[in-house]
Order: sequence, then structure tokens, then C-alpha cells
Amino acid sequence: MPYPDDRRYTKDHEWIRVAGDVAEVGITDYAQQQLGDVVYVELPDVGAQIAAGQAFGSIESVKAVSELFAPMAGQVMEVNGDVKQHPEAVNRDPHATWMIKVRLSNPGEAAALLDSAQYQKLLG
Repeated sequence: MPYPDDRRYTKDHEWIRVAGDVAEVGITDYAQQQLGDVVYVELPDVGAQIAAGQAFGSIESVKAVSELFAPMAGQVMEVNGDVKQHPEAVNRDPHATWMIKVRLSNPGEAAALLDSAQYQKLLG
């Protein structure tokens, strides 16, 4: 699966799509492949402050539980309730399935994250 050019990526395999000072956050296709069948996603409450590089939730598969790391700092504006009800959506289409929407503290920080080509190079 190609990694969309309209977002940035972390070495922890999260993606972030920034639009002004708001961003959607999800996990990459590589991450969902490593996890296997996703059975549960734990997400923060609306209004929670998240810090770049810090865990904001967790994702559980039949194989393992992994933390979800925030690509950038900000305040959670919205949580994707559909993902909580249907966690398997992450496996079906990880790049269309956002988990949280964040009002970013500093949108310019996105430049420090990996672009699509850099992320694919990281994966080898």
C-alpha cells in the first residue's frame, strides 16, 4: 500500500494529516500489519492535552497491546467513536481511519516528521 503524501509519519508508525492548526492522527498500514487483527482501541477524552512523543492511547490486537504515540502536541478536539465500536476498521483502511483530531499547539512542528518517501525508506 502506498503511503499518502498528504500527511507526515513517525518512527512509531503513526500518521498525522495537518490542516491549518487541526490534525487527524491514525496508524500506518505497516503498523496494522504488525499488529494483526485489531480488537480494541483505547482513546483519550475530548479536551485532553497530548504531548509529542507521549502515549495518548492504546491499540489491542489478538497478538499484542501497543501504545499509540502522539506525533505532535495539542488538545484532543474529537475522538473517532466509530473506531471504538468497530476497531477492525483500522485493519481495513488504516490511512482513512483517523483516531483523534487535535488542535495543534505548534502546527509548524509537522516539518520535523517524516514525509511519505522518508517513511517508506525507514521501512526498508
